[in-house]
Amino acid sequence: MNRMDSQRQTEETSVAQPEAGGALDAALARLYGEPMLELPKDLYIPPDALRVFLEAFEGPLDLLLYLIRRANVDVLDIPMAPLTVQYLEYVEAMRASNLELAAEYLLMAAMLLEIKSRMLLPRPPREESVEIDPRAELVRRLLEYEQTKLAAARLDALPRMGRDFERAGVFVTEKIIERMPEVSLHDLQLAWLRLVKRARLVQHHRIEREELSVREHMTRILRKLHGGAFVVFDTLFDVEKGSAALVVSFLAMLELVKETLVVVTQNEAFAPIYVKLADAGN
Repeated sequence: MNRMDSQRQTEETSVAQPEAGGALDAALARLYGEPMLELPKDLYIPPDALRVFLEAFEGPLDLLLYLIRRANVDVLDIPMAPLTVQYLEYVEAMRASNLELAAEYLLMAAMLLEIKSRMLLPRPPREESVEIDPRAELVRRLLEYEQTKLAAARLDALPRMGRDFERAGVFVTEKIIERMPEVSLHDLQLAWLRLVKRARLVQHHRIEREELSVREHMTRILRKLHGGAFVVFDTLFDVEKGSAALVVSFLAMLELVKETLVVVTQNEAFAPIYVKLADAGN
């Protein structure tokens, strides 16, 4: 008796297992890990709670081209009947979703119905007449739109400023002014010592009374610089007139620099020193 009870219990368990598996498969959702076999009585789902738009089209030609490519048919030989049906189904779906339907979609629907009707109507026989395909104008517009769409895709794939790269700005001055190295007091001192050394080598011992004027030497220096060009610093001094004349000439040069009448410069460090008029052009 015990053996029969255990066998019956085993059979009941084996039969109940598929029922439990089917209940799990039929569950609508899981709440805290437990399967929900039916929705609650007081559950309210608004009709517009969730909408998923799988495709977005830019116009009726884009929609037609999508339907043709999805059906994998030749654009030059469009089956108007199934294409018109699919197009109208999409238009009706847009209406059912309370979307504002553009007038061009309705115009294209009327055009498709007209082409479909013209293809279904019998054609009277005509002699020496060229038969015009009612789909010719639609095919032409579809091909032109496809070429335009491909060209737009290629243009969009090109690098775009602000999306793929940023513009780099570089400030460039309109006029480049060449700045000469400044002549330091040490450079003037070395130039003066060279002049004094040269003056001692060529000095003649003459005893006479000389009246030296700083203004007069300033005038002489300005005359030598009258051309406006750069003049070597050493050539503005006459070493044959002795140390006294060199001192006065050097004082005249310093006075001209002080009054900003002349400019003293050099191309680089330890290079020859040049002098020119301050108001002369570069």
